[in-house]
Amino acid sequence: MKILTVIGARPQFVKAAPVSKALRAAGHEEFLVHTGQHYDPQMSQIFFDEMGIPTPNVNLEVGSGLHGWQTAQMLMGIESLLLEQNPDWILLYGDTNSTLAGALAGSKLQIPIAHVEAGLRSFNRDMPEEHNRVLADHASDLLFCPTQVAASHLANEGITRGVHIVGDVMYDAVLAFSALSEEKSTLLTSLNIAPKDYSLATVHRPANTDNPENLHAIFEAFRELDENIIFPVHPRTRGKIADLIDNIEEFSPKLRLIEPVGYLDMLSLEKNAKRILTDSGGIQKEAYWFQIPCVTLREETEWVETVESGWNTLVGADKEKILSAVENWIVPKKRPNVYGDGHAAEKIVEILGVKIAE
Repeated sequence: MKILTVIGARPQFVKAAPVSKALRAAGHEEFLVHTGQHYDPQMSQIFFDEMGIPTPNVNLEVGSGLHGWQTAQMLMGIESLLLEQNPDWILLYGDTNSTLAGALAGSKLQIPIAHVEAGLRSFNRDMPEEHNRVLADHASDLLFCPTQVAASHLANEGITRGVHIVGDVMYDAVLAFSALSEEKSTLLTSLNIAPKDYSLATVHRPANTDNPENLHAIFEAFRELDENIIFPVHPRTRGKIADLIDNIEEFSPKLRLIEPVGYLDMLSLEKNAKRILTDSGGIQKEAYWFQIPCVTLREETEWVETVESGWNTLVGADKEKILSAVENWIVPKKRPNVYGDGHAAEKIVEILGVKIAE
């Protein structure tokens, strides 16, 4: 069986790592395409190095750009490779422009599409990712859902064929690399911070970074928390912060902006934090798995299970809500296991193999 896998952004590298390993262990051929959507070494190459992801067969090196231009460049490149490689399946992850481009290319050439992390919905159509994931799902032949909730979303949209609840591949990755992060990461030592003596923050979504009012409210909340906050800064976000705040050290002495970190360092930061403040989808789940309280700087989430269980609170970019969530946090007594058994990758590969045999 020949699989053409499309990845391009940091979260997709994490998701692809266990599936790529399972594909190759089962003797299948994988042709790995990196669109180049994330191209900074700290946002891309370090993940391949740390997680043992094979070197991509092709890097389209698309880089940054407006959504239409970027998606078009990817679409042309992926279409050409599909014609050249003639794979049995095109395998896509998540909700990025790389995902959408792969779905469009596969559907036009009538190459079966498998979508990992299918069925997620925020129901916020202002998010480009929401359009990408909906379109990818409706174009796909196999839809691998992380949870029952995701499968229910698909059923509500009339998608019932080819739907499989396999668990979350990011949970596979956390289980596989958590111990290694403890062994390899020295970031806490280099930052001179102790476990549970800091909060971890990440902000990268356009709804926050492109809205000065929202970004300022978030940083005002960080300042009023008056505690150590470690903030690995997405390159795009750093420029937005500089436009808003002249001197971050004077603005909030306990807020430390650091460069983006690799997967192992990020796992170490997450599991040793006393809380996490983020607008990232993946980090919400990782906080849940590590049983770290999470304050999500969004009005909605695709990962509703984390909220329903009490481990995640949605606050948007409202300063008072952020402060209240931190000050009034009650640690839940339980953490339901709703994201599978850590073997989602093997299930995906097994189902792909059966479909080819049919």
